[in-house]
Amino acid sequence: MHRRSVISLAVVAAAFAAPVFAQSKDIKIAHIYSKTGPLEAYGKQTQTGFMMGLDYATGGTMTVAGKKITVIEKDDQGKPDLGKSLLAAAYGDDKVDLAVGPTASPVALAMLPVAEEYKKILLVEPAVADSITGDKWNRYIFRTGRNSSQDAIANAVALDKEGVSIVTMAQDSAFGRDGVKAFREAVKKAKIVHEEYLPPATSDFTAGGQRMIDKLKGLPGRKIIFIIWAGGNPFKVADMDLKRHGIEIATGGNILPAMVAYKNFPGMEGAAYYYFGMPKNPVNEALVSRHYSQFKSPPDFFTAGGFSAAMAVVTALKKTNGDTGAETLIKTMEGMSFDTPKGTMTFRKEDHQAMQSMYHFKIKVDPAFAWGVPELVREIKPSEMNVPIRNKR
Repeated sequence: MHRRSVISLAVVAAAFAAPVFAQSKDIKIAHIYSKTGPLEAYGKQTQTGFMMGLDYATGGTMTVAGKKITVIEKDDQGKPDLGKSLLAAAYGDDKVDLAVGPTASPVALAMLPVAEEYKKILLVEPAVADSITGDKWNRYIFRTGRNSSQDAIANAVALDKEGVSIVTMAQDSAFGRDGVKAFREAVKKAKIVHEEYLPPATSDFTAGGQRMIDKLKGLPGRKIIFIIWAGGNPFKVADMDLKRHGIEIATGGNILPAMVAYKNFPGMEGAAYYYFGMPKNPVNEALVSRHYSQFKSPPDFFTAGGFSAAMAVVTALKKTNGDTGAETLIKTMEGMSFDTPKGTMTFRKEDHQAMQSMYHFKIKVDPAFAWGVPELVREIKPSEMNVPIRNKR
């Protein structure tokens, strides 16, 4: 009798347990970014774009293969140690299936080993340092954001001409140094005569500006200070009357508030990761219309990046039918192409870097816009950019 009761209880327990196992498990994603800190503006744009992208890619359902997508947000404040511990907590305590972020390159570099330790995917967006998909990379890391080499090679297309002398001005950080290294390697015709590295929070550019002027003044031909900078206002260096020495400023694209300063430099050339008026495709149209509807303004640099990350995540999950196992995702995502506001991106198998178009621009002043408008000179296709594979694994 006692044995029969045990069996009955086991049958009842199994009957109650069966529906639990049959239920689809939610897909949990951690988005770790700079809600606060020096790159707060970038982080907030990424978050907006990521949530818009998830909504668009899932047709407004926020589900894939019958599984609900839940996003857990965490603020790394731009601090590497905090980012590292938040990612460990997300993987370990929150049991997220994968993570997206962060905003700053030093934070990303601190987070990479955590993804490897927990054997879970970290999709890097928008941190750009080459070393993220270079010598610090591991197989759990994918990146939708462009890397420093893509920025540099695209800018070299715009500036690399015979008879041009260039001084680089960059922040003394992984972002700045990786950017200059990649730019130097990409430049073949122009001559780089000096590299100036300044503290990331520099607001007084007098000393650095004088060193750069001294290197360029008196040189024949076109003279350019090429700026690689995140946050702040590096264009203050132009207050030192560079025109008197025939020196131009050049830089890549940026967020719209930073491009207000570009209005002072009509005709300035460079290469941009994104500007809402450049790409012509259905995904960008969807992003632009949704952003105007919600915010009465166009989407920005990092909004497009967040949207692209969401497109990559949902494309992968659709292909795996909701399977979030790291090995399945890695196998699926290596070589995977997906639609984004910038057109088609493809994760390179060797280092999981998203290969993507960049945009050669020339600044035009248009009274209708508060910022200098980057007019498209031409789209630089991924096939035109020989982006180095820098991982050592």
